Amino acid sequence: MIGDYGVLAVFLGAGIEGETAAFLGGIFAHRHLLAYWQVALAASLGSFAADQFFFLLGRHAAKWSYVKRLLASAPIARATRLLEAHPTSFILAFRFIYGIRTISPVAIGVSSVSGLKFVSLNAIAASAWGVLITGAGFLAGQAIEAMLGRLQLDVHLLIALVAVAIFVSLGAYVAKKEMTRRSARLGG
Repeated sequence: MIGDYGVLAVFLGAGIEGETAAFLGGIFAHRHLLAYWQVALAASLGSFAADQFFFLLGRHAAKWSYVKRLLASAPIARATRLLEAHPTSFILAFRFIYGIRTISPVAIGVSSVSGLKFVSLNAIAASAWGVLITGAGFLAGQAIEAMLGRLQLDVHLLIALVAVAIFVSLGAYVAKKEMTRRSARLGG
């Protein structure tokens, strides 16, 4: 089943959830259940497609109640301040900052950033993200195997999920601290 639907699952998972799907896809590639290049491409395209969707939602649906509620949230206000201060850097980096990945394309959509600029930078960033996150999963699979030997797939995945949970928790903590620091520096 992983061989038949795994690449599609990584594509959908990278667009809907993000890092965990791409990371697990890298582990599946390590286990030779999927080809690494297919997993990296699926993760990149899934992330790119989701971000384009949310950008267009911000650009064309800013009057919808859902988008208005999203735009009124504190996280999007922080993201907007960062976007206005450093638009190109923000577009290249937002998907790597835990907690603002989904809301950022909406904020960019309502900003003055052109559609062409966003699609170009989004393609670059999504490609880098897909390769890096699936590569991290692939390398984690190699590290687990080097330390513990060849494990059954379910045990291998459980160890990887625990590692992802720890990494995401630490990343969220660091990102929150950094955003608080930047928000205070920008006057907000």
